[in-house]
Amino acid sequence: MVKKKKVPSSYTILFSIIFVMALLTWIVPAGAYQVDDANQLIPGTYHTIEQNQQGIWDVLKAPVIGMLGDEETSAAMPVSLFILVIGGFLGVVNATRSLDAGIGSIVEKHKGKEKSLIIILMILFSLGGTTFGMSEETLAFYPLLLPIMYSIGLDSLVAVGIILIGTTVGVLASTVNPFATGVASQAAGISPGQGIFWRIVLWVILTAVGIMYVYSYASKIEKDTSKSLVYDHREQDLKDFQMVETESMNKNQKKVISLFIGTFIIMILA
Repeated sequence: MVKKKKVPSSYTILFSIIFVMALLTWIVPAGAYQVDDANQLIPGTYHTIEQNQQGIWDVLKAPVIGMLGDEETSAAMPVSLFILVIGGFLGVVNATRSLDAGIGSIVEKHKGKEKSLIIILMILFSLGGTTFGMSEETLAFYPLLLPIMYSIGLDSLVAVGIILIGTTVGVLASTVNPFATGVASQAAGISPGQGIFWRIVLWVILTAVGIMYVYSYASKIEKDTSKSLVYDHREQDLKDFQMVETESMNKNQKKVISLFIGTFIIMILA
């Protein structure tokens, strides 16, 4: 019986990287540059230095030093704790299916004017990307949007564009995304709110461009479905993607959404 290959765990990958880096300290010649008062490298000042070869003990204690720090290395514990807490919070939010129900409610309220959903949903998905790095959490929305887009004469690429482009441009701007801006701010020792104005400007521009791109393609398909990039699959897709019932939000889910929004407001102001 052939054993099924498994993807290595995160710990296996991390320890493998540490081991390879330790091995390279015995192979790659060590060197350094002189730096000026602004901590910029001075060209032409490279010189070799004594190798700091790492042994087995160094490999084993590397994760501990990385978390707690030493006289030469700053501690990663504050950043790790920040990611752990935010990640747990988002996990609880996703478990309540509040975001899914919220999107479902919006879809339900816009029956008969589904094309306007392109603008509304792309803004919402972009907000998800820019606030908490929304990405794989969107998988549940594809089965919801695909039938809707086909029912109004559009195609699967419009549904994919709404979700994928929406979240991607949001992540690119990352106004308060704790896994990008938050970590970078912690490392730089500044508040996540510092420089947020320009990040918001970037988010508005990227989101607007993304919406115009998807809306333009949708308008072209609406006038002539044969111009769809996936027109060859249209008949089969119409059979595969049937309309599904959408969820409506309950009181508890509305409270979770309010808490979710409030958390990021506090994070910006803190």
